[in-house]
Amino acid sequence: MLKVLLVDDEMYVRKGLHELIRWIDLNMEIIGEAENGVDALNMIECLQPDVIITDIRMPTLDGLELIRAVEKMPHLEPVFIIISGYHDFKYAQQAIRYGVQDYILKPIDDEELTATLQKSANLICNKRKHMLLAEGQASNIMLEDMIKGHVQKEDEHRYAEMLGINRNSSMLMTLIELQTGLDERKITIEQLREAVQSLENDFFKMFIIEQQRGTFALLMLWSERDQGGSALQDKLHSIHIALSKRLNLDIGLYAGTLVKEIGDVPQSVREAEEAARHKYAETGGVVEYAEIKDKPLFVFNVYQDEVDQLILSLEEGNRPAYHKIVEDKFKLFHMNRYSPQAVSGSLLRCITGILAVVNEMGGNDEGLQQLKELAQQSHEGWNLRILKNAFLIALEEAEHYISHLRIEQSKGDISKIKRYIDAHYTENINLKSIAALFYMNPVYLGRLFRKSYNQYFNDYLLNVRIHEAKKLLRQTDLRMYEVAARVGFQNADYFVTQFEKLVKLSPTEYRNFLMGNEQRGAQCQDGI
Repeated sequence: MLKVLLVDDEMYVRKGLHELIRWIDLNMEIIGEAENGVDALNMIECLQPDVIITDIRMPTLDGLELIRAVEKMPHLEPVFIIISGYHDFKYAQQAIRYGVQDYILKPIDDEELTATLQKSANLICNKRKHMLLAEGQASNIMLEDMIKGHVQKEDEHRYAEMLGINRNSSMLMTLIELQTGLDERKITIEQLREAVQSLENDFFKMFIIEQQRGTFALLMLWSERDQGGSALQDKLHSIHIALSKRLNLDIGLYAGTLVKEIGDVPQSVREAEEAARHKYAETGGVVEYAEIKDKPLFVFNVYQDEVDQLILSLEEGNRPAYHKIVEDKFKLFHMNRYSPQAVSGSLLRCITGILAVVNEMGGNDEGLQQLKELAQQSHEGWNLRILKNAFLIALEEAEHYISHLRIEQSKGDISKIKRYIDAHYTENINLKSIAALFYMNPVYLGRLFRKSYNQYFNDYLLNVRIHEAKKLLRQTDLRMYEVAARVGFQNADYFVTQFEKLVKLSPTEYRNFLMGNEQRGAQCQDGI
């Protein structure tokens, strides 16, 4: 909390200041009061306040004399705010010369004083940052303030002095994007600085800060002596080449326009951000706002029928077909100037459609890890080449998973078909009729049945029917044509032929054989 000392010979003014300002909201506290400059000087030495609010006209030692005396104290740099009932330009002039933060006339306006105190707090915080941090760290904080537009007009000269910005300098904000895709490689800010430091000279300086993982802000200080012709484009391309070679990865460089004032830096930042939105529409990795500012972007997703074509090729396992669709679509993203958001939305629509197919087949997104990971990505860190390759790899994974689900699904279907045969063998069924019933190709069903049960469909059906016919011959006195009809044979003669083929006996011989066994068993019983 910042410490405040009140110095005024009128007690009611000091007490009024206690009540007038919400000190806690400003992260400040009043640590003492003095009614003249001499008392104040002693208290300053002892309490070391951060902010001193003082009147000018006081007995013994007035406000200006107090400021002069404090200036001579080592290691003390409090912020002075003068309050006075005298609207005298001479006093104000002297106060400014002594570096006073503000000169406020009585009666005191609470809003004016609050604003002054807030500026004082900001000033103190910035001073402390500079004292506590190394020069590089301090420049990072100052650069952040400039990017966000947090630099007060009166503080601009301090920032300029710290960063080496002079009246002949122009500033350019550029965004650096490390295009690593799904690669988790970590690049440090030190690596970036090392890569570009050889490009600096007396007329060109650079400051880099990290905005978020994989994205950096680059402030270029540009001397007027070095701005002619294509110098700007050449410098940007030199930076791009240096970063790409040193880091061995794809780099996106997005530049705003040159500005002269620190207060205009946020404008250059916004222009760089707009240039970044055109990264899929431009080539070469360097996008300048001046080159794209009048070019439109396509912001809509692909149409559903285009998504359906891709998914159909994927379901059919037609890799050349869906590869071509993706190649053509990514060319269209570039030619039609799709925005990063439109590209992401288009891919997400495809991913959603594929996931719906997988869910219908009884699968889940656990089998689509690559697509799942792509769906969770933002558009930062990608270019069209890396994104296309990652999408194709994800589609190939989806193709394998869909094929796996189809095999598993087929196993379930063939089991149902077997149970259907076991329950309906008495009816006039055959391979073709069952294939139609289960919406399958008869040839495919025949192959699948043989692969699953190691016998042909017709052989299995015949075995089931003959097995049941033998049971009827053992347990009933039905005639042969009746047995044939009961087990699904439309022709009794054909039944007899097929029975003999499998049992090596005719149905009559089989029944007689059973009866002969029973008679022999009865004779044995009688003999006993």
